[in-house]
Amino acid sequence: MKFNWIACEPNCRGWVSAVGIITADTPKDFEEFSRGRQLGGATVVLDSSGGSVNDAITLGRRFRNLGLLTTVGVSLRGGQSARPAVAPEAYCESMCVFLLLAGKKRYVPEAAHVRVHQIWMGDRADDAKAATYSAQDLMIVERDIGRLAKYTFEMGGAGDLLSLALSVPPWEDLHELDAGELKLTNLVTTDLVADVLPHVDISAPAMAGLAPKTQARFGAEPEQSQPDKSTKTAEAVVPTGGVAAPVPATQK
Repeated sequence: MKFNWIACEPNCRGWVSAVGIITADTPKDFEEFSRGRQLGGATVVLDSSGGSVNDAITLGRRFRNLGLLTTVGVSLRGGQSARPAVAPEAYCESMCVFLLLAGKKRYVPEAAHVRVHQIWMGDRADDAKAATYSAQDLMIVERDIGRLAKYTFEMGGAGDLLSLALSVPPWEDLHELDAGELKLTNLVTTDLVADVLPHVDISAPAMAGLAPKTQARFGAEPEQSQPDKSTKTAEAVVPTGGVAAPVPATQK
């Protein structure tokens, strides 16, 4: 995941653009990005297919500690005469959804796509039904589900979010949350864009040809004593029809 500060003086404060897959380096990269910046209460605009479960949890807790606000969109810097803007048609999938949950206030534009699925072993996500699993693998998955549940309730999310995500196996398409589900899960806390991005244009035209992200497989992180169990994020194959495949059990 890459972080950039989008400045929009003089009438708005600016915001953080967060784009890409969440990896083991992402929490450290955010700390480096935030060094010397007064980010308290700023807004993070998310555009991500997800990534590592435990690293997303670490980053989400950092967001909450800073009192950040969250939304979904594609940040547009603007030209010489144009002001920066946010295109609302963007994707926040898998563990990105739990980063969205970290915001003290959370807004999702109508045109945004917020999609969930189960976490799974990242190295066996491409053909989850044919793969074999050990007792250790099941322990890792269940442990990380427990961590994700604890985090969800800490952030003020509803159990419905976990229920919806954990009901979608890796061999099915991701489930896109509708407006009712966004509120049911408590992912949305405001219907006013001005609560998270005052004086910012988010009515920019939808980006023509915008396609779903290539789904990242998020897997449960292995015990440190088990280095052979890779926790790196692996790219998921996008099935025919352009819909990203859901992430398997220890990944999100």
